[in-house]
Amino acid sequence: MYRLLSSVTARAAATAGPAWGGGRRGAHRRPGLPVLGLGWAGGLGLGLGLALGAKLVVGLRGAVPVQSPADPEASGATELPHEQAPSPGSLHTPAPPSARGFSRAIESSRDLLHRIKDEVGAPGIVVGVSVDGKEVWSEGLGYADVENRVPCKPETVMRIASISKSLTMVALAKLWEAGKLDLDLPVQHYVPEFPEKEYEGEKVSVTTRLLISHLSGIRHYEKDMKKVKEEKAYKALKMMKGTQPSDQEKELKEKGGKSNEKSDSPKARAEQDSEARCRGGKPGKKKNDFEQGELYLKEKFENSIESLRLFKNDPLFFKPGSQFLYSTFGYTLLAAIVERASGHKYLDYMQKIFHDLDMLTTVQEENEPVIYNRARFYVYNKKKRLVNTPYVDNSYKWAGGGFLSTVGDLLKFGNAMLYGYQVGQFKNSNENLLPGYLKPETMLMMWTPIPNTEMSWDKEGKYAMAWGVVEKKQTYGSCRRQRHYASHTGGAVGASSVLLVLPEELDPEAINNKVPPRGIIVSIICNMQSVGLNSTALKIALEFDKDRAD
Repeated sequence: MYRLLSSVTARAAATAGPAWGGGRRGAHRRPGLPVLGLGWAGGLGLGLGLALGAKLVVGLRGAVPVQSPADPEASGATELPHEQAPSPGSLHTPAPPSARGFSRAIESSRDLLHRIKDEVGAPGIVVGVSVDGKEVWSEGLGYADVENRVPCKPETVMRIASISKSLTMVALAKLWEAGKLDLDLPVQHYVPEFPEKEYEGEKVSVTTRLLISHLSGIRHYEKDMKKVKEEKAYKALKMMKGTQPSDQEKELKEKGGKSNEKSDSPKARAEQDSEARCRGGKPGKKKNDFEQGELYLKEKFENSIESLRLFKNDPLFFKPGSQFLYSTFGYTLLAAIVERASGHKYLDYMQKIFHDLDMLTTVQEENEPVIYNRARFYVYNKKKRLVNTPYVDNSYKWAGGGFLSTVGDLLKFGNAMLYGYQVGQFKNSNENLLPGYLKPETMLMMWTPIPNTEMSWDKEGKYAMAWGVVEKKQTYGSCRRQRHYASHTGGAVGASSVLLVLPEELDPEAINNKVPPRGIIVSIICNMQSVGLNSTALKIALEFDKDRAD
């Protein structure tokens, strides 16, 4: 009531002109208009009268209580006509008509994201969900820029980290479909600048196919071969004993250090920790969690060929094809292969793909350009204080972790992949369907798990071709049923992400009235590193799938 009185009284003062409360020296009034000589008492009376009148009108119209603009959690939130107003600290677009059947799933998923955000202390998080090719929910929680109190929103642009690998796979697949790329030729056929390799005195061949599935033996950020081999041996020993390593043991195997992160569900570790070898995280990092200097490179590389000098002369850690070793540098070599096979610069070729897929906000991360809605990125220091991440230049790893995007663009990408995967099943019932961006046989190849690989963000799956894939499985009746899905997580300096595709389990007898894509796509991006998001995305996808079935 006091706030309402003050507001209306102030407006009355402005209307009353220079005589209000004595007026201001030099106040201007239009000639010919009389001055309201109300004095202090008269002005207060006018203010009280207007306030009471306004209160009566507000009461009759059933207006919502006034919210203080100083409330940080309310900043950026706007009332939606005929829709429920967003929860504090969130900003989302009005729900489209197709979303009205998913109110329960939206409410449940929003609550889950608030819990995850609060648990890890993330400044901001953005989510997007599509059902059968239509975006039904997108929302931002928290802040894209803490210092300037800029709230997250669906249009917020963040680092997508290793989801960039899945984007690069599209370029490789298009070249393969066009007959311009042989996946099984030695990489020197396309990039002679990359030296031929030996392993334990034997000449070995690194191919594009092996690079895609992290079977090439090329190192990741860890340069100590002995440490990596010991960690691999330790893991193999644990598996032989029939026990799964604990979260801390998994991290130890990848990094040679310990973590004080707490687990809540299977999640992806950050890219710099070999794509989520632990299960989610409460920030507050120990010294050697992010000690690899290459993560923080500030050097600008002009092209992919130039970037090769970072690792091209290093020895292979394993014989190609023998063991899985997650490697972002392998994708730097793949970018060079794309350039040579296509005849175009890697970034130019990728921008054409983004244009075709209508991903208009997806770009390589560079410091100089003005990129609208770009978020800032954060980490917790040793004192567990939120700080800005240091400046990094990702030009050495565009293909493996260097793109920026929005949840909306990632949903478009996921739907394009799902359409190509499913369209072959619908051709007999609907001959008017357009072809997918990638052919069905290409998508089937990309989403077929590769033996001898690992899907570190979900132990139930395997790595395929730039995607992790979990296959449909049920061991016992009336017990847990594992759904088929494909996903990729991402982790970079100050950022975490996930893109998950949950295809509908299609019944060949009942697809006559349906058109692809059929299924749920979930994308989540966050401006905090080491936040595992895969299990959260899967839970959200299953919530929407339940409402969809109902």
